[in-house]
Amino acid sequence: MEEKMEQPPSNTSSSLYPNLQPPPTMPLAPHTVHTIITATVFGKENQRMTCPRCNADISTRVESAANMKTHLLALLLCLGGCCCCAPLPYCMDSCLVHKHYCPACSFFLGVSKN
Repeated sequence: MEEKMEQPPSNTSSSLYPNLQPPPTMPLAPHTVHTIITATVFGKENQRMTCPRCNADISTRVESAANMKTHLLALLLCLGGCCCCAPLPYCMDSCLVHKHYCPACSFFLGVSKN
């Protein structure tokens, strides 16, 4: 006679609870990044700051440019009969705006208030 050896029942969760399903996974909340930009007052000179676009520690690149005030002053000088003085507003620092840029990524950072 041959004896059959039966294996003892395993104690796994699937054999004890055949309809058991794994718990549902909770969706993770999306990761939110907050960027804080502080108001910076720019002047005529370059200044040290952190670029809000590339996060590099920089000294701003300053470019001087004529604005509406410069053109109107030159026009008034021409209309007033002083055409030889018309180029003067383009040479005066107080008639120009100073635009600040990031030297790393060329992002416009701001303009000086005259």
